[in-house]
Amino acid sequence: MKLLRVNIISAKTCGGLLDGLDVRFRNPFDDYSSFDPLCFIGRNGAGKSQFLQILAEIFQSAFYACVSDQERFEGNPDLQFEIEYLIDSEPDLAPIRVRISRQATGKKRPTIIVETRDEEEYEWINCDLQDPKTHDLLPDKIVGYTSGDNETLSLPFLKSRSGYASDVRDKAFNKEQKKQGIPDTRLMLIDYGTHLEVLVANLLLGNSSQWEALLDAAKLQDLHSFRCIVQLAHSAAKPIHRSGIGSNRKKTQLTHELEDYLYRLQCCATCYTIDEKTETYIFDYWINDQTREAFRSFWNDPLDLYSAFHKLAMLNDLVLPKKTRERLLHRDNKTRRFASRLPEPQDEDKVFRFERVNFRSRSGSEVVDYVSLSDGEHQLAQLLGTFCMISSPNVLFLLDEPESHFNPQWRVKFISRILEIPTKDGDRKQNSKAAKQDCLITTHAPFIPSDMQRDKVFIFSKNDNGKIQVKNPDVQTFGSTFDTIIEECFEVRPPMSQIPRDEIEELMKSDNSEEIRAGIQCLGNSVEKAFLADHLRQVINRDGV
Repeated sequence: MKLLRVNIISAKTCGGLLDGLDVRFRNPFDDYSSFDPLCFIGRNGAGKSQFLQILAEIFQSAFYACVSDQERFEGNPDLQFEIEYLIDSEPDLAPIRVRISRQATGKKRPTIIVETRDEEEYEWINCDLQDPKTHDLLPDKIVGYTSGDNETLSLPFLKSRSGYASDVRDKAFNKEQKKQGIPDTRLMLIDYGTHLEVLVANLLLGNSSQWEALLDAAKLQDLHSFRCIVQLAHSAAKPIHRSGIGSNRKKTQLTHELEDYLYRLQCCATCYTIDEKTETYIFDYWINDQTREAFRSFWNDPLDLYSAFHKLAMLNDLVLPKKTRERLLHRDNKTRRFASRLPEPQDEDKVFRFERVNFRSRSGSEVVDYVSLSDGEHQLAQLLGTFCMISSPNVLFLLDEPESHFNPQWRVKFISRILEIPTKDGDRKQNSKAAKQDCLITTHAPFIPSDMQRDKVFIFSKNDNGKIQVKNPDVQTFGSTFDTIIEECFEVRPPMSQIPRDEIEELMKSDNSEEIRAGIQCLGNSVEKAFLADHLRQVINRDGV
């Protein structure tokens, strides 16, 4: 898919900050045969993260209206919007232009409208929301990524996760329904809580070129061992008081699908223990060719295995206090206006978690604990692993400051690493399926824009009335120096910190040659230092010193 236009008519979740914003990203008739992400750059508070959140809420509303078995809750039912995008249907057919909208026209609550464009008749055709053909017009996945404490983007994804957990709990009480598989959510959040799910799935079922790409920056060779713990009768989980549910489980109930995942994990384990009193399963895995072969006999690929891990991990919501879950599901969309850390159970309370994840060093003689890696190493492996395992078309990635923990060298190479990451269908540069994905990236740094043409870069800013404005840079960003991009996007002239800037300005006013000379000796190289040196020459010539 490729986003074309987003019009935010009214969005209460960000306090009206983005109301009235109408942004055109692309021309529907351009060539989109490659993976071409968009970059949002601008100062703090300019609405970049909120824009990604609203995009997730738009599609969550559409999923809830059309495929409610995959999105059980609507994050923002009051959101009014209009969005256009291209989506691929049949392999040899042209992409379909889709418009989804919801706008109030009276006192009644507005409903979702899905339309397709007839380019020959120049008209929009209304679609039946319950028609399976309409469901194919929606993205297969919305993948969100966030790091750190600024969790603006996370809320719709966590509502989605909590909806899945509640659905498992309710259907597991029903003898017939618990036999049915419960569809995964279409919203998928990748954050610090899911990093091991992504990495372990890739390192078990990927190939050697993928392992090398994910572990190269951390100078590691391969996965050595790990432990999975599943605890279903922990004290944090609520006891079951219903009878006749057809289960011997004391507390957390599982569907047959999730019981099958437990069985598979047990079959693949090098060794395991089961505490029947607490219903705690401890699976230990020592990684060799036989371990990988065992996992391959039960799961098709890394995404298939990740989905199994993630479905078990989504049950962690069931050990949150009831009031916390209700607040998250029913009230936060109206009351939460600012970013904050969202609820997460303690590790020892979780239904599913990883422990003791170790790697082999490049020498092979040393075992490296995952927790000893830096935040940047965690972040890079997680991001590249996400792109590695999700190469199918019609996926939208929403990445909020994905390079925040990277050093400058890693930031310079970030986009090229994404393009070169190997997938099961080849690297992303030559993968025709990955070319049919879309990716939006927010940043505060010049590194990503320097890899993109100016029409793919969008500067977010506030006008004098406090409303958000979005525009393309006036300069070509692709191949521009970082100084040029910083000056264009942040109006920092010159691009240096405030203290030396102030000192240079004072020295430029000075007529004391000795003071100017001493100041120059304390400065690093810059154009401003050259100007100051010229000012010194003028002072010396004038005074004849």
